[in-house]
Amino acid sequence: MSVSASIGSYRIGGGNRPLLIAGPCVIESADLVLSLAESIAKLPSIGEFQFVFKASYLKDNRSAGDSFRGPGIYEGLRILENVRARIGVP
Repeated sequence: MSVSASIGSYRIGGGNRPLLIAGPCVIESADLVLSLAESIAKLPSIGEFQFVFKASYLKDNRSAGDSFRGPGIYEGLRILENVRARIGVP
């Protein structure tokens, strides 16, 4: 029996390409996030996957209260929108 499901506009299972959600734990800088997204998107095997780039703009689960938590929602979403526009990945 072949089972499939939807996650947003992505179909998984049932013979669809696997869904790869990859990226850094937290946005540390716009340049680093852009570089990582570009590097992942250029991997020779990436065509075998449906690829979604992921990075958190606000990490609340840090062990120390003064740890870097990310750039915040507005700057983080601006950075992620730039990744989508320049690299072409969701």
